[in-house]
Amino acid sequence: MKHLIIAAGKPSLSYAKDGVAEYLKRLRRYGNFEIKHIKDGSSEDVSARLLAASEGCLRVAMDERGESLTTGELVTRVNKWEMRGTKRVAYLIGASDGHTQALRDRADMIWGLSSLTMMHELALLVLVEQIYRVHTIKRGEPYHR
Repeated sequence: MKHLIIAAGKPSLSYAKDGVAEYLKRLRRYGNFEIKHIKDGSSEDVSARLLAASEGCLRVAMDERGESLTTGELVTRVNKWEMRGTKRVAYLIGASDGHTQALRDRADMIWGLSSLTMMHELALLVLVEQIYRVHTIKRGEPYHR
């Protein structure tokens, strides 16, 4: 299964760039993972770009009001997607003022990393780390203790 993370804007903080690069490097051994940055802008413009870029994917909208999952529940969810034959999943990180209702309605899942509002760069880093954690658990590797 291909994992595509689509985020509005590019990280500018060095810790976020370095952390995301490190986890993407680690993820290479587990499959196909990609981050695509789209132009930032209004919620309407960004949501339209996110929907276009994620066409044909199972869509996971990242939103602090979304479903709260434990890491174990996320592993179960990813396993279910794989068992169903899902080919591509897209994680959508939107504009600073959030996703439009139209995007939320078209998402297959709305996932909240935290009930706290996070800056995009931190949300991206946490998301990539959690995807890495899921795959180490699936392989029975000791990263997750």
